[in-house]
Amino acid sequence: MILFLHHRYRTTGGEERAVDDLLWLVRTHLGEDAELLQRDSRAVGRGRAAAGVLRGGLDPGDVARAVRRTNARIVHAHNLHPTFGWRALAAARAAGARVVLHLHQYRLVCAIGICFRDGEECTRCHGRNTLPGVRLNCRGSVPEALAYGAGLALWQRRLAAQVDAFVVPSRFAQGRLSELGAPVPTSFVVPHPARALAEVPVAVPGGYALITSRLVPEKGIDVAIEACRAAGIALVIAGEGPERGRLEHAQQAAGRAGPEVRFVGHVAAAELPRLRRGAALALVPSRVAETLPMAAAEALAAGLPVAASRVGGVPELVPEDWLTPPGDADRLAATITRIVGDPSAGARALERARSVTAPERVAPALAAVYERAAAQR
Repeated sequence: MILFLHHRYRTTGGEERAVDDLLWLVRTHLGEDAELLQRDSRAVGRGRAAAGVLRGGLDPGDVARAVRRTNARIVHAHNLHPTFGWRALAAARAAGARVVLHLHQYRLVCAIGICFRDGEECTRCHGRNTLPGVRLNCRGSVPEALAYGAGLALWQRRLAAQVDAFVVPSRFAQGRLSELGAPVPTSFVVPHPARALAEVPVAVPGGYALITSRLVPEKGIDVAIEACRAAGIALVIAGEGPERGRLEHAQQAAGRAGPEVRFVGHVAAAELPRLRRGAALALVPSRVAETLPMAAAEALAAGLPVAASRVGGVPELVPEDWLTPPGDADRLAATITRIVGDPSAGARALERARSVTAPERVAPALAAVYERAAAQR
């Protein structure tokens, strides 16, 4: 039995889908039972969240009881903030499980996890020195910034000491964690698994460009809109977030000239294949150095080519000639035009997905991590 731990974010995104896909991988390709013990930030008040961060976790007995009830040999932890913390991992070990910590982002050091602020990458915080994040109020609330800064500094090493094996989604993530001074001596690269690989590409000649993303500044949606206008291709944007109002207002101000830009809001995961079947390509125009974007992995697995920013772990997934500098709408437009004019692009997308994210490739890598953790007994 593998017991997953995950604290859902207030605004859900790719990490939640990654957790679901890894659960599926364990059950279907590793042949083990798997169960998820989950908490939800939307159900946790700010006062309780602050208490959890400052104390290194709340109610660790829940985790110990779950380990004993399921007889879990491995606890595979994902996001631990704000209420799981190091105490949850210590409780799991005391109950007889080994611990694998999956670092989808940089939350061991960075209070917001993405190392991005004021429109550019930020690695000011280093190791236990989290004062830059407090001084810059990265959490958007002074009390919250203080709680996270203090909690990370207090418990970062204690948390890492409870871990038998660390997992990251990309080689870039390994390097960034080292650059940040995170207490991660070694880690294993396990890409996100593609739950379903298409038999044939879904890319539609003459279709629209598709973005599936949270609508936040670091995702570069404004750059994609400008690029699609220059390339003369319609754009469909699936997702919600604080940027939606500003982006829609900018579209209204620009008038109806040029190709259509359509905001479809939140789209359930089950509905995304329908959207992809009408697309010519997907866009991942991020400004932030993501570890390995789920949007790109899922699009490639569907046989949809991806024009993306050359940031973070993206080059480990997307072919080099489909990458552009972040924030460069003109270069992105040129790449879009080249991709939609290439009849082999869909087949290339599938080939790339099979070589990096196919379950048959990811499952043995994850199994090796579990066995390494179990050997720490």
